[in-house]
Amino acid sequence: MFGPGNLPITNFICPNCLNHGLKIVNKKYYCINADCTNSDNAYLSVDGKPVLINFTYSLVNENIFANEGGESNVVRTSSRLILSIRKLINGVSPITRKNISRLCGEIEVLKDPKILIVGGGEIGSGIAELYSKFSNNIVSFDIYNSKHVDFIADGHFIPIIDAVFDVVIIQAVLEHVLIPHDVVAEIHRVLKPNGIVYAETPFMQQVHEGPYDFTRFSESGHRYLFRDFQLISSGYTAGAGSSLLWSLDFFFSGIFRTRKAGKLFRFVFFWLRKFDILIPQSFNIDAASGIYFFGRKSHSQMPQKQIIDHYMGNQRTNF
Repeated sequence: MFGPGNLPITNFICPNCLNHGLKIVNKKYYCINADCTNSDNAYLSVDGKPVLINFTYSLVNENIFANEGGESNVVRTSSRLILSIRKLINGVSPITRKNISRLCGEIEVLKDPKILIVGGGEIGSGIAELYSKFSNNIVSFDIYNSKHVDFIADGHFIPIIDAVFDVVIIQAVLEHVLIPHDVVAEIHRVLKPNGIVYAETPFMQQVHEGPYDFTRFSESGHRYLFRDFQLISSGYTAGAGSSLLWSLDFFFSGIFRTRKAGKLFRFVFFWLRKFDILIPQSFNIDAASGIYFFGRKSHSQMPQKQIIDHYMGNQRTNF
């Protein structure tokens, strides 16, 4: 019997019991543990997708979620015009494109690969190639419902048994979770031995998504967050020019007391991100707008002292 996203229902775990499975009865999802509150009470569902969240330990409010039909608390536009303008202003990082092409190459040699996208409510920047090549292999979830997700869950507990996926992608998500280490540990858990993770996270960016924005990482901090993974490559996705563009956006928003002013000036100065190409990598590392980690699941942890040698920025000679 299959569950959401064409994964067998036996691959899923009850987020309340933690170590018990799920069953499907009349297209509704229940826990198989007779002592669980969800053994008789079906999980919430939205558009037929199960909501596999333990609301006791999640920031998501169950009543609000149910009343709003699982929609995101953050206003998201579906206007093609606005999305096109955003694409022009923000662009797609050539480094992201290169990384995703490399990732696709890793996936192509696998037999029937299983790919998990954490926070897949929207298709991430630069990963259209992945969807075009492996759409039948992708399973996606987010904290809210969208046409791109197969189920709804909280990344602090991924309701999947151990070692299911060959690849996990998490793009522009870790800044929006309270405990990033727990989410990365979950990614490590659901990956098969030698499975691959690809992550992109902001560094020098102002707050976005309001109260749902919690943290930032330098390139070195991001690498150490993924200390249970062997490094394939890491670095920046957008550099100092992109960081300056973010700052101008929020500077003018503050001066004119409206976010619309910031977006207008972002449109006027979008060309500043082109300077990322001219600025040396070491300077971009220290002033990056966004950074990435590309790694492979490991059974040994990166030693703490090794993170000092990992540093790739321009300030090494100062120490």
